[in-house]
Amino acid sequence: MICALILGGAALSVARPVFAPVAFALFVIAIVWPFQRRLQAVLPKILALAVSIVVTTLVVMLFGSLISWGISRVVRAVMNDAARLQTLYAQMADWLENHGIILAGLWAEHFNIRWLIRLLPEVTNRINSTATFLFVVLIYVILGLLEVDEAARKLGATGRWPAGHVLLLGGAKTAAKLRRFMLVRTLMSAMTGVLVWAFAAFAGLDLAPEWGVIAFAFNYIPVIGPLVATVLPTLYAMAQFASWEMGLTLFLGLNLIQFLVGSYLEPRVAGSALSLSPFMILFSVFFWTFLWGIAGAFIGVPIMIAIVTMCEQHPASRWVADLLGSGAERAPP
Repeated sequence: MICALILGGAALSVARPVFAPVAFALFVIAIVWPFQRRLQAVLPKILALAVSIVVTTLVVMLFGSLISWGISRVVRAVMNDAARLQTLYAQMADWLENHGIILAGLWAEHFNIRWLIRLLPEVTNRINSTATFLFVVLIYVILGLLEVDEAARKLGATGRWPAGHVLLLGGAKTAAKLRRFMLVRTLMSAMTGVLVWAFAAFAGLDLAPEWGVIAFAFNYIPVIGPLVATVLPTLYAMAQFASWEMGLTLFLGLNLIQFLVGSYLEPRVAGSALSLSPFMILFSVFFWTFLWGIAGAFIGVPIMIAIVTMCEQHPASRWVADLLGSGAERAPP
């Protein structure tokens, strides 16, 4: 079993261009299918599919535009304030040099013009690969939405495949959990963004709306996203106020917001939709990030939810669900 898991992980990593779009497409289909099914009740199937794809594309574009707006505004503000930031950097470098840390040498060694030249093609390749990835996901989603009814009919056919009923029931429960997971995650992300916006404005930090939007968007990536959304405004606050005390105050306040919303409020609202132990949530994020990069960081927890839910449907694999779950008592399927 251990050898099979290792080989399976290696296969998922090597075949990332194949499996990652499929996983994302199945995730999107699980979220979009109820909307598609309601449209099919009043519209022709092809027309209902077209409306579903247009709405899904608009939502993805809106989400991407929010991220681009927030990050671009922060980058533009940093570039406009480059002279003052350079002065602060020189002061910090002098202080560190007096304490035995030669920051200028480290900067020259690791961040130079050759590093920038190597970085530009990599950024271009990442943008191209992301566009290709999204296009492949879109094709899978279109074809998958067309075949959901047929796949359910085949799996539900009695006497032809005993495992079909287990897969059908597990798939339906997984889709319901993923929809609730995304609904709760969206509500909690919106609440986090509003609270970060309000706290940053109260503290006098520039670009408070932008920090709120960044916190909202990054909160969809468990563990890693909230950390990034906390560190970035903290560094900006240290530069704006030229005070590490103000940066520390902002850091503690933002972490308090993330803790109250993510660790206290969200588990109570989500209920059994996220029946994973905190250890497995953290492991899922880092494991799938290691295999599939940023795409894995976003899809890692939903994949683990799907694995646990499918394992719950059969007595032979229920021990896996009990091992990976949060320990809450589950009703037998």
